[in-house]
Amino acid sequence: QVQLVESGGDLVQPGGSLRLSCAASGRNPSNYAMAWFRQGPGNQRDVVAAISSEGFTHYADSVKGRFTISRDSAKNTVYLQMSSLKPEDTAVYYCNARSARQEHWGQGTQVTVSS
Repeated sequence: QVQLVESGGDLVQPGGSLRLSCAASGRNPSNYAMAWFRQGPGNQRDVVAAISSEGFTHYADSVKGRFTISRDSAKNTVYLQMSSLKPEDTAVYYCNARSARQEHWGQGTQVTVSS
């Protein structure tokens, strides 16, 4: 079992930056592939960025060049650095941990991009 706690969500102006953190605890969190998903009002939950246990990354087209996912295995923490934020980035952002047999979710953190 892995427990995930997100933090860092906030209200930010368009064009601004924000860094989300996901602290993982439990059994061998470094063995999991990690990802950030988001769900805006009335929308489905979609993947934003993902990083494998080896450090390979994947991004949704809508955030390429603006968002960066990284992981610090020593701290069991995954980050999502977001820049050039747009109003359409407004959503609840969820951390996800996945292995061959298990999948875990955090409680989500709200990001609002508005002037």
